Amino acid sequence: MTPQQVQKDTVYINFSGEITPNPVETLIATIGNAVNQGTKNVCLLISTPGGSVMCGLALYNVLRGFPINLTTHNVGNVDSIGNAVFLAGTQRYACPHSTFMFHGVANQFQAQGVVSLTEKDLNERLDSVRADQHRIGAIIKDRTKLDEATIGGLFLQAKTHDSGFALGCGIVHEIREVQIPPGVPVISLVFQR
Repeated sequence: MTPQQVQKDTVYINFSGEITPNPVETLIATIGNAVNQGTKNVCLLISTPGGSVMCGLALYNVLRGFPINLTTHNVGNVDSIGNAVFLAGTQRYACPHSTFMFHGVANQFQAQGVVSLTEKDLNERLDSVRADQHRIGAIIKDRTKLDEATIGGLFLQAKTHDSGFALGCGIVHEIREVQIPPGVPVISLVFQR
């Protein structure tokens, strides 16, 4: 591939933010616009503390559906549901000092004052947590070398792992620094915090 082909067919997108509705919609729109302009290769430079399971799973599915060659590159931290998003990449890389953090799914609710939950309420919440962990676990199993028992342990440990761990279990294909070729478009998504 000539440098001109790389420039025309490739875009780098820097995503450093939470997996919540606005950032996810912005990322999907940005990649969609690139696809509409003829981009064939997207390199997603990602660092995220995680966020919404619903948003993360939707983003994973949309990223897998785009007619592009998607490379994901961990440039800092990929935490929580960010791991599922990261695994959407066909080629996956991590910078030497990047990390991956796994933990179980939490079920959050807001209330003022005392909250009473019936057995039915508690079962609904537990079923929801288990269903989300099952979906995330299925993605991890499909896209890595990890088995179900190991994945279940990751959900229970709530532990941060280094890039060497990620390489050993197939989360990444290679540990390497980011190398953006000269002249290739770079889009940095910026979100209010």
